[in-house]
Amino acid sequence: MSSISMSTALSGVSAANERLRASAHNVANLSTAGYRREQVALSSLPAESGVQVSRSTATQPGVSAEREMIEQRSATYSYVANLRVLETQIKTTGALLDIQA
Repeated sequence: MSSISMSTALSGVSAANERLRASAHNVANLSTAGYRREQVALSSLPAESGVQVSRSTATQPGVSAEREMIEQRSATYSYVANLRVLETQIKTTGALLDIQA
């Protein structure tokens, strides 16, 4: 593993955090008349350097509590998975240093 995996995982953590933030904002505005939900789109960056986050606003007003709950669960799983990659990278690096020392 290299620093590429760390930067990719950190990028994934940041993207998951942005998804959670947008969804929480949408839930906070469930009963706001005419509110258009925030949307977060992710796309991969070239050369294994992570993900790019782009934000937009829905064209139609309204927020679905069910949809937001699913979005929050999905973002949470993504957050935890990326943290596990970081944890593995740190352990691997430590083991490599132990072997070389």
